Amino acid sequence: MHNPIIVALDVPNPEQALALAAQVAPAVGAFKIGKELFVSAGPDIVRRIRATGAAVFLDLKFHDIPNTVAKAVTAAVQLDVQMLTIHTSGGTAMMQAAEQAAQEAAHAAGHPAPLVLGVTVLTSLDAADLAAVGIAGGVGAQVERLAALAATAGLRGLVCSPLEIIALRKLLPATMQLVTPGIRPAEGGKPDDQKRTMTPRDALAAGASWLVIGRPIYAAANPRAAAEAILATL
Repeated sequence: MHNPIIVALDVPNPEQALALAAQVAPAVGAFKIGKELFVSAGPDIVRRIRATGAAVFLDLKFHDIPNTVAKAVTAAVQLDVQMLTIHTSGGTAMMQAAEQAAQEAAHAAGHPAPLVLGVTVLTSLDAADLAAVGIAGGVGAQVERLAALAATAGLRGLVCSPLEIIALRKLLPATMQLVTPGIRPAEGGKPDDQKRTMTPRDALAAGASWLVIGRPIYAAANPRAAAEAILATL
């Protein structure tokens, strides 16, 4: 059975990241390395996590001119990551450049191309936040607009809130993989800065391919037990 749990290694140093990864590895499907850990520990932390045999989701959300993003994607492919993120708001040419770079660099390296995931609207944002930066129509409309653009550009996956999954499944090709942050183990749990959340089971039922889970696992008194408990509900 495919284990859809991606644990966010949102810890400040490589020692904590490696310890957490070793503890929860048997209960999860991959590890997400984001900005805090990557800036702190550098590319070496990707190599060290990959050396354990674990899959890595490099979540740096590239957003720049197409050539710069293509080069960044190529560098990520050379680290042998299995997933990476770009911002769909970078536009069609940028997304196309990212996907092409992923395919070409992976072919040259002799391993499968990573899933280039387009980030639509961050889960910390709601309609009022979007309106404040000049985007009218609400979260759902903006997510669908960017998701359709990503599909047209050839991306094979998206990051989106679980609350938009059902609408996106109606809009996008069935092969599109959906990676969902904003996952919380129980209704009524503390959402922190995530404004659009859902339980793991409900997110999968809605059509999620992968679940990104951070604080409910890494901040738990027993992260391994927390991961196992979540997996048992799926």
